[in-house]
Amino acid sequence: MTAKLGRILRFGLVGVLNTAVYYALYYLFQLALPYMVAHVTAFVLAMVGSYFMNCFFTFRTKPSWRTFLLFPLSNVTNFVVTSTGLWVLVRWFAVDQRIAPLLAAAVAIPFTFIVAQLVLTGRSKPVAPPIREEERTS
Repeated sequence: MTAKLGRILRFGLVGVLNTAVYYALYYLFQLALPYMVAHVTAFVLAMVGSYFMNCFFTFRTKPSWRTFLLFPLSNVTNFVVTSTGLWVLVRWFAVDQRIAPLLAAAVAIPFTFIVAQLVLTGRSKPVAPPIREEERTS
């Protein structure tokens, strides 16, 4: 298994666990709070857990204040997509508010991985291929 594939699989496992944590918190909070307040609160708490799981397990990096403060960037797209999706699914399509967040979350996963990887491991610039001699003279 390549390192990249292993990282993607670990990210998926963390995502499943993090989704379970989020959903459990959301379910509990929405018993006493409006569903959007429950969503935001559960999302923030799950994001903190996700940061540490992704540092230690997915990307195998040391947590730092810098990456902790930047990590929410990896969830901005996720948050916007899941929040909008939750609202649309509940309001427009009458999807049960206990199930809607799971459906909305599926769309944002690839974007979250890409940004999380950039934040936690740094950005590596691809090296341009060398220019062959015949390409220089044309």
